[in-house]
Order: sequence, then structure tokens, then C-alpha cells
Amino acid sequence: MQTPISCLFMRGGTSRGPFFNAADLPADIALRDRVLLAVMGSPDRRQIDGLGGANPLTSKVGIVSRGKSPGVDLDFLFAQVVVAESVVDTTPNCGNMLAAVVPFALETGLAQAQGENTTLRVLTLNTDMQCDVTVATPGGRVSYAGEAKIDGVPGSAAPIKINFLDTAGSVCSSLLPTGRVLDEVSVEGVGALQVTCIDNGMPLVMLRAADLGRTGYESVADLNADIELKTRLEALRLHTGKLMGLGDVSKKTYPKMCLIAAPREGGSIATRCFIPHVCHDAIGVLAAVTVGTACVLEGSVAAGIATVPAGHVKPVSVEHPTGEFTVELEVDPAHPQNVMRAALLRTARLIMRGEVMVPAAIWEGNKA
Repeated sequence: MQTPISCLFMRGGTSRGPFFNAADLPADIALRDRVLLAVMGSPDRRQIDGLGGANPLTSKVGIVSRGKSPGVDLDFLFAQVVVAESVVDTTPNCGNMLAAVVPFALETGLAQAQGENTTLRVLTLNTDMQCDVTVATPGGRVSYAGEAKIDGVPGSAAPIKINFLDTAGSVCSSLLPTGRVLDEVSVEGVGALQVTCIDNGMPLVMLRAADLGRTGYESVADLNADIELKTRLEALRLHTGKLMGLGDVSKKTYPKMCLIAAPREGGSIATRCFIPHVCHDAIGVLAAVTVGTACVLEGSVAAGIATVPAGHVKPVSVEHPTGEFTVELEVDPAHPQNVMRAALLRTARLIMRGEVMVPAAIWEGNKA
């Protein structure tokens, strides 16, 4: 016997996974996580018995419900299902999957279209972060066709605009959790390094690729095969995780590690991000916001590397292995170190609707 669970399989930005109405999943968190592991086919490197794509970018889940707080239209819980371990992490955000939340809600009747464009306020439960998400809804239905293009996704689609309202200290205690824009750390097996520990939507440890003897332009395949580099990065991650007030991060998917270099494709900065043990084919939405923020902070590890435009509204182009990601940052004219707003553009698409089956031995479903 198996238990059917209604879901929509959706792409959000450069990620994808099943989306659920929270009411269709177990209320008990431990049981819910066991169900999600079964849905995705974890733990297994191929995720052969589930919907997962054997990669962190395709082992993600969205859980949506009507908003419970004043002024909030939708609540969104993001779940990162670890591929080869029995771990479901609902601590960090995912800005890519966030792009599919409003389309999911409109497709399933959790929300109604408002006209040619629909803007809904979404609360990300993972970090208590709010944002306004705008999607095209001509004729009262979600439109997926359009001319917007994002690197890492073939073709074009309708634009989805995300305006983040408060991202600083999403998981950590503040934007700069160590209290400094630049830290000098010394880690056994790694050496002495300068890093910027920062969280403007995603906890990141940023460091110059050259300081580890790399260019910062290596391919994803080469970096994933670079065991020596990954070993040093993990040692550094464990050390800086404690400095950032995150405790023992050995079983956590954050902080992410980000190698930076001077741009070479006309952007603002070049990046190679690890999430945290696999090099990202692109860069996460909130990681891009965080990298862009470091670029506009005087004295960060990006100083002397990043190319940032003048003015209070700064488009920062973050280069990554498959293209670039532009983030628009607005800084306080009176206090240029204070980033007041972050906005960006994503796309999403409904790929499949139906029911995913899980063994009844794991869950027999919600009883009427």
C-alpha cells in the first residue's frame, strides 16, 4: 500500500522540486521529514526511488500555506533534502524556490489573481523574512511565457520580481555576525586567510580564490574533483561557523563557502560557491544578494576585486560558472554601509501536477 500526496513539481529559478500545500503533509515535524525523505528518495546518491535529481539544486521542497500574520498573504517553508543523508534542513532560505511560491498558490487556489500582475507578500518561515513577489497573471491566470532570461536556465519565461524587505541576519545574529567586515583567521591545514563572514539572506564565508592557490575561474567539474581544496574549505567552514555564532555546522548546510575573483565577463565580481560541499553550477539567489552586499561594504574581502557602480542604487552583476546574476541594492545615502533594499528577477515554471506516492509504512495520510 502507498499513500498519495497532491503536489506540483515546479522549477523556481535554477532549482526545482515538489511543492506541497502544508495541509496535505503531516503536522508532526519528524514524521513530515520522513515523508519528504521518501518523496525525494534520500538517503541515496542517485535518489533513484524518489523525485530528487541527485544534486542539491534538485533536492529541494516547497511547503506553502495561507499567511497567518497580518499583511502576509502566504507562508513558505523551504526544505533542503540532503541527497545521501537522512537530513531535511529547514534552517536556510532558498530564493530560487521562492520564485515558484506565488505561481503555486495561484495554481492551487491558495491565492487569487489581482489583475494583469499579481503581487503577494510572502513570509519565509525558515528565517522570518518577508518579501513581495510579483508575477504576470493576464486574464487571471499565471503566465509562464515571456522574454525574461536567467543564466542557468535555457530559453526565456515570464519575469518574476522579488523585492526583499529584510534580509540582514537571516540565520545569524546580524549582517556581520563576527562584528567585523573583515576577519583574519588561521586554521590548521588551511593557513592564515582573510575572510568576510556575512549574512544578508544567506550565511556566507567569502574569501579570495587566489589565497587558496586557485584562480576563481575553474570549472565546476574541476572544483568538485579538487579534494585538497574541498578539504581545506570544510576545515575553514567548521572554524568560521563557530565565529559566526552558528555552533557546530558539520551537519548543517550553511554557511556556504564562496571563492571570489576579479570579474572577467564585464560583471562586478566572479564567484565559485560551494553549497556547502558541492560547487554550485550557478549561484543561489540569496547568496548573490549576500555577495553583492559584501561588494558594497567598504573594507570587505571584495575590496580591490569588485567593480561596483556609483550611486545609491547599485546593480551588482555577480558572475558564476554558467553566466551572471544581477542584484539591485539600495544603500542608505547617509550611511552607505547600510543596505536598505535588495531586488532581483527570477523565472519559474509548472512542470507537472499530480500525486507523489510514499510507502504507507511511513505515513498513511491525514485522516478525516
